[in-house]
Amino acid sequence: MKIAHYLRGLCPLGLLLPTLALAAVQDITASFRPDPSSPMVNKFVNTTPESGVCPWHIPERCKALGIFSIRTGDITFASNAPIQGGHTDPRKGAMYKVPSEWRDVTVNHMETGKAETVQMRIAGIGGRFDLHGDVNQTVWERNAFGWTIPNSPCLPTGYAIGNRYFLLWSWIVPANSGACSMSAIKDIPGLTYPVLEYSYELRTPNPLTMDSGLYTGSLSYTVGPGGDFDFGDIMIPNDNVMSFNFTLEVDHHLKVEVPPGGHRVQLEPQGGWQGWLQNGRKPTRLFRDQTVNLWASSQFKMTLECGAPMGNTCSVRYAAGHQVPLDVAVTLPPGLSDAGGRLVNRLPLRLDGSGTELFQPSRYIDRKPSTLHFEVLADSVAQMLEQPGSTYNGNVTVVWDSAI
Repeated sequence: MKIAHYLRGLCPLGLLLPTLALAAVQDITASFRPDPSSPMVNKFVNTTPESGVCPWHIPERCKALGIFSIRTGDITFASNAPIQGGHTDPRKGAMYKVPSEWRDVTVNHMETGKAETVQMRIAGIGGRFDLHGDVNQTVWERNAFGWTIPNSPCLPTGYAIGNRYFLLWSWIVPANSGACSMSAIKDIPGLTYPVLEYSYELRTPNPLTMDSGLYTGSLSYTVGPGGDFDFGDIMIPNDNVMSFNFTLEVDHHLKVEVPPGGHRVQLEPQGGWQGWLQNGRKPTRLFRDQTVNLWASSQFKMTLECGAPMGNTCSVRYAAGHQVPLDVAVTLPPGLSDAGGRLVNRLPLRLDGSGTELFQPSRYIDRKPSTLHFEVLADSVAQMLEQPGSTYNGNVTVVWDSAI
């Protein structure tokens, strides 16, 4: 008997979807590789380089919140008019409305086109502002301290650093929030944001249901008054679109390990042949259970190939040509189920593949025992015993295939 397994895995293509002209572009990358040390943790890891408040100032808090930050100078803002002290319209001052709601992003497998959904939301805003026109931080309500403890609905990160004329700061924005603002109590002749910082949160698909390879997609936000990133009517951006290009890499593991000698299967009666040889007790069936070790982090199917097919299964025969069917079945370890969500116990393997078209893991299967069951049933055994001195042989190939 031959046991084979085929894994059609990662196809490292590098194409990304085109982005809009006149758009600041940020690549978002994430990967999944099964981790034997944490088989129950089956999530993508965000591999996007970070900058700003999360990696540099509050990493543990960001980790607890599940957010990531990026500081960039690609998009800047400048006031197109003075900010009037005592203004009552937030749009006439320092206002920040960001797309804090979840948005769906379709990502497609670059080889098969299979679609999955990523979700993203902007979860924080910050950066640097510079005051112009010989004014200082006393222009703001509560002075610079107001930037450390923002007005609702934004939440503080505790980060703000600068001097009388500029400030680096960062706020957290809860999901589905409205605008946050900071009022001026004195006139501000000019205000610029030379650095923009934002935090974001991701929801990624279940990698155990995805094919190996690269998935890509794109999401664009509008920037400017009335846009997704809306900083009021006075602060005008140098660009009107911010685009995010997503690349998700899935590198699955499917491996079968056959113990030494396991490729040669010898069928015997229960308890061996001694009962017949010594007591004349004829065997009612011939069988062998062969254990193999299995690693699996993705969906797969199993198929059967035979040297001498017989019906929908394999067979064994002897030199004179007499042939009897050989039934083959599989038992898979806990954590793997069939298409109906059932545990897999002595499930028949058939030449047409029926019943074994889909096995799906609920966690990473890390070198767990699986059993192949080989059996010749009673009627066929009785026929074999009518051929004394004969030796029956057959070749069976069991295929584990990740190409669903």
